Amino acid sequence: MPRKRPFSAKRKKQQLRDRRERKRGDAPTAPDSGPGSRSGSRERGSSDAAPGETSEGVPPPRRHDPGRFRLQLGGPRAEALARRRRRAQEEVLELLPESALELDPDTLYGPGLDFPRRPPWSFAMSPEELRVREEAAFSTFLRALQDGQRPGESEDDGGGAVAPFEHNLETWRQLWRVLEMSDIILLITDARHPVLNVPPALAAHVTRELGKGLILILNKVDLTSPAVATAWSHLLRRRFPNARVVPFTSAPRRSPVPGLQRRQRRGGGWSRAVGPWQLLEACESIVGGEVDLSSWRARLERAEEAAARGEEEEEEHEEEGDDGGRDEDGDGAGATPRQWERYRHGILTLGCVGLPNAGKSSVLNALVGRSAVSVSRTPGRTRYFQTHFLTPRVRLCDCPGLVFPSHAPPALQVLAGVYPISQLQEPYSAVGFLATRLPLPTLLQLRPPASTAGWTAWDICEAWAEKRGYKTAKAARNDVYRAANSILRLAADGRLRLCLRPPGYFAQKDLWEQHPETAALAALQEQGDPGIRGSAAPGEGSTSEEEEEEEGDSEEEVEPGEATLPASTAPNPFALLGEDEC
Repeated sequence: MPRKRPFSAKRKKQQLRDRRERKRGDAPTAPDSGPGSRSGSRERGSSDAAPGETSEGVPPPRRHDPGRFRLQLGGPRAEALARRRRRAQEEVLELLPESALELDPDTLYGPGLDFPRRPPWSFAMSPEELRVREEAAFSTFLRALQDGQRPGESEDDGGGAVAPFEHNLETWRQLWRVLEMSDIILLITDARHPVLNVPPALAAHVTRELGKGLILILNKVDLTSPAVATAWSHLLRRRFPNARVVPFTSAPRRSPVPGLQRRQRRGGGWSRAVGPWQLLEACESIVGGEVDLSSWRARLERAEEAAARGEEEEEEHEEEGDDGGRDEDGDGAGATPRQWERYRHGILTLGCVGLPNAGKSSVLNALVGRSAVSVSRTPGRTRYFQTHFLTPRVRLCDCPGLVFPSHAPPALQVLAGVYPISQLQEPYSAVGFLATRLPLPTLLQLRPPASTAGWTAWDICEAWAEKRGYKTAKAARNDVYRAANSILRLAADGRLRLCLRPPGYFAQKDLWEQHPETAALAALQEQGDPGIRGSAAPGEGSTSEEEEEEEGDSEEEVEPGEATLPASTAPNPFALLGEDEC
């Protein structure tokens, strides 16, 4: 009797997915519709037909597309990946001076870098006509961006080349709708590297072309020192004078200790967030009394009183829902978006936009006071915009994260959590970028390599795999790839803290440490109750299988040493055993 061929769970899932698509009548997916394809959101027709039309010239019917909102960032070629891999194995790393932590915004978003804009449209257009026009404008933008590349740029090290950005038109459509329907735009930034999260073209489009209010939320200020957060706030105010800067964090706590930080627990503690009061004051200054925000103020006061009693506020479940993003079917046929009524029906709409993993959903949950939307450390968790009523007069809109065209180093995108770590084919370059700015062998307590020349990125990953016991399934060798992913996740989660500084920070370090705003921000973070400092950190709540496997590791096994643990940690009963005996 012949042996049965193994049938993996992955193939079974694909078989079920194909069966569902056949029942719906969907056409088979084209070979170029995977991650990195620029045509994943386009309806497929004949190759000779115009965009959005079949060979007969008739627009195809709208069908269900399971990969409609999939991230499509693209990636380097195979030759570049091979060069990076060899460099990671051979190049000896040296710790750069502190000035290397200073990040110049002009190197990220140079002149001429724009983002896709929605073409002019009106409510009188049919959905198919609008779709064809949007696809044509997006294709024109991609061609213009590709033609604008300077010759001789190195894709290998990102020397001036455009870094991977979003190629999925459906995701850009979500941004367009949020910008149109919102009265004030909340641009969420990561306090560890804020200028990466603030595209100048987007800020100018909101304040000048749309004429709407812009608030830059400096999120995750608990992951950096108050002096650095204050310095970044002043830089953002100088570069964007029409915007307001508000510090924010969903997990207030004291300044971190040196070394590898402990993993934080999930859930609860939304009412302890730092920044909602400052955000309310910023919105009141922009609205100027045109909308009654007294209900928002009363809500914050109730939450503050409940937090003082040591309990969470019982939420009044306001009427909330998803607008669906289909305002084209509303009233006012023939009108243009610029003629929309601001603060319609006396409601203030706040749109949360920004790059992936910046903490947009966590900010929305902190404002609502409960887990209204799901959060994840994996970028791309929010796939379509959602609206929630904070009060009967204030509406929040959560937009999917978008990677804008920039000249940022790809390694910085990975460490910032913008690029999905699970999709990396060569993670060692990002580990080398991190190791030249943080003493990874010391922080992770790695054993020295056999060669006396020094550490390479490959040596660091191999030593971490040896320390954690990561082995390949077949040959039982050190799983270097998994170890590299583990190190990058520690950095993206804030447990290995790579906090970049604004230009000239170290020359004026004493000034920023003694600045009055630094002391005020430190005092604001100290208001968090120590008993609930284990609440969910911005961006946590992952549901992927690989991250759940990382969560299954014990706390004592992950931490490199007792010197980095808080005093309240329970003693390790196996601390007397040496590391070699374990």
